[in-house]
Amino acid sequence: MPTQANYAALDGLHTFPRLILHHAITRPDAPAIREKSLGIWQTWTWSDVADRVRALACGLSALGFKRGDNLAIIGDNRPHLYMMMAAAQSVGGVPVPLYQDAVAGEMLFVLQDAEVRFALVEDQEQVDKLLEIKDQLPALEHIVYDDPRGMRHYTQTFLHDVHELMEMGRIHDRNHPDFLNGEIEQGHFDDVSVMLYTSGTTGKPKGVCQTHASFIAAARGGIEVDRLTADEDILSYLPMAWVGDHLFSFAQATVAGFTINCPESGETVMTDLREIGPTYYFAPPRVFEGLLTSVMIRMEDAGKIKQKLFHHFMAVAKRCGADILDGKPVSGADRLQYWLGNLLIYGPLRNVLGMNRIRVAYTAGAAIGPELFSFYRSIGINLKQLYGQTETCAYVCLQPDGHVKSDTVGAPAPGVEIKIADNGEVLVKGPMLLKGYYKRPDATAESINADGYFLTGDAGFLDADGQLKIIDRAKDVGKLSNGGMFAPNYIENKLKFFQFIKEAVCFGSNRDMVCAFINIDVGAVGNWAERRGIAYAGYTDLATKPQVLELIRECLEEVNEALAGDVMVADSQVHRFLVLHKELDPDDDELTRTRKVRRNFVSDKYKVLIDALYEGKASQFIETEVKFEDGRRGKVSADLKIVDARTFPVAGKTA
Repeated sequence: MPTQANYAALDGLHTFPRLILHHAITRPDAPAIREKSLGIWQTWTWSDVADRVRALACGLSALGFKRGDNLAIIGDNRPHLYMMMAAAQSVGGVPVPLYQDAVAGEMLFVLQDAEVRFALVEDQEQVDKLLEIKDQLPALEHIVYDDPRGMRHYTQTFLHDVHELMEMGRIHDRNHPDFLNGEIEQGHFDDVSVMLYTSGTTGKPKGVCQTHASFIAAARGGIEVDRLTADEDILSYLPMAWVGDHLFSFAQATVAGFTINCPESGETVMTDLREIGPTYYFAPPRVFEGLLTSVMIRMEDAGKIKQKLFHHFMAVAKRCGADILDGKPVSGADRLQYWLGNLLIYGPLRNVLGMNRIRVAYTAGAAIGPELFSFYRSIGINLKQLYGQTETCAYVCLQPDGHVKSDTVGAPAPGVEIKIADNGEVLVKGPMLLKGYYKRPDATAESINADGYFLTGDAGFLDADGQLKIIDRAKDVGKLSNGGMFAPNYIENKLKFFQFIKEAVCFGSNRDMVCAFINIDVGAVGNWAERRGIAYAGYTDLATKPQVLELIRECLEEVNEALAGDVMVADSQVHRFLVLHKELDPDDDELTRTRKVRRNFVSDKYKVLIDALYEGKASQFIETEVKFEDGRRGKVSADLKIVDARTFPVAGKTA
């Protein structure tokens, strides 16, 4: 198996600053980064990027930034924030991206734990967050901001405009012309290139230290499998603190030399997606769920003829679309039907989604429902799954073209070894493994066994084709009281395929049946209600409507019928459910910033509701404290109805 050193020594380009210099020398005028500003796309070439990275690196040095220092990066996807990552690396520092939507109190732990002395933030909003907690951050010496709007009356001497920093750097570079070249030359493939904090679903986040070699190995492996070139375009809109964005928008882009495109704002992502028409796309399942929901809402508002055409051709796509995409044999009649469907439905639909030019699309970060996955492939979008963790650079399994399955996450990626432990846990080894957790040698020792395998915490198995199938988080997989397997994530993903269901949380471990909390999608259900003349005053009111409860019951029963056909999970049919009176929210600590459910927290917070589900009650009153975006707190209450869902006989068993 190739080692980190083998990968790093392929061409001498074993750190990200060296790769940037390589592109600037060999293809200086090729586009590296675009950003939409005031409705116009601005472009920076590789030569421009190298020049600004140099100025930023020298500016940091002039302010006192040293090799080994950690630099916080907070904001939406912006060119200068990506450039600052490379700038910090150029002088031996470590960028530490934080989630931009985190409140100041949530940032405090990471900033303290990482001993941050310098921070680059996007705008006034992020500056204000740091100023709010600065008295608890004695190590924080300098804050650099990218967007000067609203900063005119800030007089603190430790605040710096990014352009002022670059000018300071250019002066430093003229006075010390050999300084930066020497620093870059000193950089080693085994140096830490980035520190990414885990989401903290089960405790405090941990700083994952990844080296240049590990991310370059992961980037090169993905480029090899998907035959990526310097001509790709990718929309960079996912949080920079997420390992997936760092792999696709920083590591792969820097290794392959393709173009990243930063949207104008979070609200314009869909418009910008259509304008750019990326060839390479990456999104977590929740984004694909949201896109499908928007499509279904539009179809429900369409005329009867359009609806009939849509459903007819979607049935054709479901029958043969994925096979056509994979180059498998399909009858002439189906090919003709699909060609007509592509003309009338699939092509316009891909265009609306901004996915007409996509060669490769990936989803990761959480399991995706097989139905959702198959939908996109059936309309001609080459959607694939990858599997990995922050500790593995999001790189463990990939799905090569022609070998894509909806129920697996693919085969081991180049250079990766997979082993299944006796308890079913997936163990992995390869050049992409973390160097360690920051200041946590105990946690590092616990995560890697004596044979050098990383313990993923996921339960799974390798199928007959050597592809990995993930069942659930190992700690979440349990058994019902009758001994049947209970895998909550598996059921929840099936439920979230319906556009009316935004989130689901299932319970059942060591119990005699499965029950569920449901969050409705207020957009999809609201549209459904309005077309039926059902008036409502907001989420809570809509969630308690009898008609909405009946709608969700029908969705659950459809899932139950599908589960009954799978002997392995047939006992996990949902018997009872309720629709929560509020949306689960990261600000209320119910979800992580990557929108993963904090199961233990939710179980404790809503224990009264869980008890009501299992005690056979017909309803339960609850009052819950909520946190608003401006920091205010309030309460929301409701008398929640509990609904029984029909279950089905298990296939092959007598009723």
